[in-house]
Amino acid sequence: MKCSNRNRVSIFLGTISALAFSSAALAVDAEAAKALATQNNCLKCHLVSKEGDGPAYKKVAEKYKGKANAEARLIEHITSGEKAKFPDGHEEEHKIVKTSPPKDMEQIKNLVQWILSQ
Repeated sequence: MKCSNRNRVSIFLGTISALAFSSAALAVDAEAAKALATQNNCLKCHLVSKEGDGPAYKKVAEKYKGKANAEARLIEHITSGEKAKFPDGHEEEHKIVKTSPPKDMEQIKNLVQWILSQ
C-alpha cells in the first residue's frame, strides 16, 4: 500500500501536534511553584542561587542533572519527612510540603520540576 503525499503530511502534522502538546503538558508553571514554595516556607532554608540552611536549588538541580530518578527522589524527600542534614551537622525531619487540595501530586511535581530547572 502506497502512502500519498497528503497522508504523509497528515501524519507529520499529527506527530508535530502530539509533540507540541506533550511539551506543553510538561512545562513548568514557575509562578505556581514559587507560590507553593513560599506557602510552605521552603525559601526560608533554600534559596535559588545561594546556600542557606539547605542547599541552593541550583545546586540541587546540578546534583540530579541527567539522573533518571531525580523527580522521584525529590518527591520522596519533600513528601516523606525524611531526615535532612544541616550545615552545622545536626539533622531534622524535612518539612512535608502541603498542597491545597491535600496531596496534589501535580502541584508537587510542578515544584520539583521547577527546582530541577534551576
